[in-house]
Amino acid sequence: MSAPLPYDTQQLRHTAGEIITNVRELSHAGWTPATSSNFSRRLDPRHAAITVSGRDKGRLTEDDIMVVDLDGRAVGSDHRPSAETLLHTQLYRRFPDIGCVLHTHSQVQTIASRLYAGVGRVHLEGYELLKAFAGNTTHEAAIDVPVFANTQDMPTLAAQVDALLDRQRLWGYLIDGHGLYAWGADMAEARRHLEAFEFLLGCELELRKLGCPQ
Repeated sequence: MSAPLPYDTQQLRHTAGEIITNVRELSHAGWTPATSSNFSRRLDPRHAAITVSGRDKGRLTEDDIMVVDLDGRAVGSDHRPSAETLLHTQLYRRFPDIGCVLHTHSQVQTIASRLYAGVGRVHLEGYELLKAFAGNTTHEAAIDVPVFANTQDMPTLAAQVDALLDRQRLWGYLIDGHGLYAWGADMAEARRHLEAFEFLLGCELELRKLGCPQ
């Protein structure tokens, strides 16, 4: 007789459905080209559900959602999680109130990551939509979106993210030539943050085309 799984399978089924529905919408928006991007949702204090590596995000099924512990190791599955799983689980470990992490590769996000990689950040200030980020209540806020160098060394990248989280509040970050990570307390808040970043980064790119001062 096999040992019982250390997580609630009914909760996993519900969470998988939520991921599938939302990720399908993001895929239809063109933010998950090829088999790129990865998405996760906290299951309980010790586990998260995450998309299996290499799957078409517009055609996910329940079998494409697996469980990992907060060290990024597969639990109760032979599937392989994304190579970037550690970037998700580090946020769940550090912030008990984070319940969802979304990573997409839209054209806007990727272009912005290349253009601003040299300065290491995108500065956003004076936009009404800054109020979309949890805790911000005024357009007079200013936030910096970090741009990290791309690397296949996930522990190093996770350590760089952790070091920055020690110094400032973040709702997301870019990886050069790669895309955007955004998170929130639940799927709705993470989607709101993701969509706000997409809009604001698009505004910055348009202002740059028009030759406006940066």
